[in-house]
Amino acid sequence: MPGNDEGIQFSILCPGVDHLEEGRVLEYSLPRVSDRGRIAGYAIAIFLSSASLMVLEIAAARLLAPYIGVSLYSWTAIIGVVLGGLSLGNWLGGVWADRGGSGRSAGLVLGLGALSCLGVLLLLTLVAAPLQRSELGLLSLSFVFVAALFFLPAMLLGVVTPLLTTLALRLDARTGHIVGMMHALAALGSILGTFATGYLFIQYFGTRAVITGTGVMLGLLALAFLLHARWSLLGLALLAAGIAAWTGVRGGFLQPCDRESNYFCIQVVDMSARVPFGRARGMVLDHLLHGVSHETRPELLIAPYTHLMDELIAAHLGDGRESPSFFFAGGGSYTQPRAVQVLYPGARIMVAELDPQVTAMAQSMLYFEPRDVRIIHSDARLVLQGLQGQRFDVIVGDVFHDIAVPYHLVTREYAGLVRSRLSPGGLYTLNVVDVYPDPRLVKSMLKTLGQVFSEVRVWIEAGTLPDSRVTYVISAGDTHTAPERLSSKRGPRREWHDVTAALIGQGTSLSALPLLTDDHVPVERLLSRLMFTGLGR
Repeated sequence: MPGNDEGIQFSILCPGVDHLEEGRVLEYSLPRVSDRGRIAGYAIAIFLSSASLMVLEIAAARLLAPYIGVSLYSWTAIIGVVLGGLSLGNWLGGVWADRGGSGRSAGLVLGLGALSCLGVLLLLTLVAAPLQRSELGLLSLSFVFVAALFFLPAMLLGVVTPLLTTLALRLDARTGHIVGMMHALAALGSILGTFATGYLFIQYFGTRAVITGTGVMLGLLALAFLLHARWSLLGLALLAAGIAAWTGVRGGFLQPCDRESNYFCIQVVDMSARVPFGRARGMVLDHLLHGVSHETRPELLIAPYTHLMDELIAAHLGDGRESPSFFFAGGGSYTQPRAVQVLYPGARIMVAELDPQVTAMAQSMLYFEPRDVRIIHSDARLVLQGLQGQRFDVIVGDVFHDIAVPYHLVTREYAGLVRSRLSPGGLYTLNVVDVYPDPRLVKSMLKTLGQVFSEVRVWIEAGTLPDSRVTYVISAGDTHTAPERLSSKRGPRREWHDVTAALIGQGTSLSALPLLTDDHVPVERLLSRLMFTGLGR
């Protein structure tokens, strides 16, 4: 009762209940008002610590994207490491509670959790360079990066829930009520942390600010439990100050991205050394270069694969096509749409780019002027589905999720959609990263596209070395418009070969490779040589 600090006892008569003796009286003792306040404090701490753990898990993907990208393997490493740390922490928290854990113990572990959050940015400056120099494959590198930075925070935050739940049970005998409430609050905190980080925190504050803020919040929680433990508070404060100072000296708080969007860490880098004259800039999304744009010569395509795609388009369109129509799946650096503006005056150009921040950076830093280009900020497949009745002479696929083309853009169903949006005799061309000379993903795509288009060809630059990572270009359509050996007619002198027959005749047979459908798209398995070796980095 309000104002009454004594326990309240009541009984319930439960006649006719199978698992109770008839007439048995169950007695409960509600906690005193002061104890209810302490239980509420424990509940808030559990809610916030669980939210903090999910904040760290989501932030981990963005923090590490410039080093390991964002792929199925990196997310698997993050989720697995965090769950592993949480499991160990839950066990340690239960043991600690049985061996005399107290509110001060909870404050100490929350304080250490705060320090471990602050230490993430410091550790990143210490381990990033040696790990980047290592020979680890992308899968192993992802696991080591995540384990080094996030296992300890996950373990420490995992201690909180069982420890504080046990302390609450000492104040309230309603075991089911307390355990259920604490588990529910932990789950709700995790949900809130996930949505708030993904939808709000990262895009408004940036990853480093989010991780630092999480550490500060955990430190304030620890303060609430350690108000009377001055020496513990002093020690934690001195450690926090030391970690923050060391992190600042090493540049751990500095943002490596020119802009951090909902999808990418976007960097614009000087690429003038790659061009024969003048100035050029490139766009890096996470850890992958997505295009190079020359300042004054938009038609000068620096990357060999973009140059090849331009030559294939030129061979297909010929000299007499007026106002051709283009659809670009993916804008990126907008190097190709920018070249088309100059090479095909009057061309009708549409670009589907998922990230509006990528477009904004291309306009502000990469010399792109949209003019009459129609840009739709949405997924390319969704955009094409909505363009019923529209046809394009050329559809270009240049979309990457880390080093792989997104799953839903390599399937038979998507290929059918592309064909339905091509004009009669239209051309579909896209680029794919794989190994040479046995590119299993490229071969699966060759097999898949072959079910939709009558002519599918795979191209690489002349002089490609075996056992290397290669950007292939695939062309598909219903007509054969380019010779088997293609030499550049504009830009740098280059030559490319049609290697379709060679790929089919060597290495893994097409019959042994999967047909890519919306129900089965094992991209990572097909790219395993990239993922398990240094070729994918």
